Amino acid sequence: MIEVGSTAPTFSLPDDAGNTVSLADHRGSWVLFWWYPKASTPG
Repeated sequence: MIEVGSTAPTFSLPDDAGNTVSLADHRGSWVLFWWYPKASTPG
């Protein structure tokens, strides 16, 4: 688990167009994470 206030780990993910986006690409800018941890899971 990531602790509140800690630095996010470096990662890369595909965007909606299939392009790879890395957190490092946005260093020095504000970044907003939005996800649904239980999306597409039973329960």
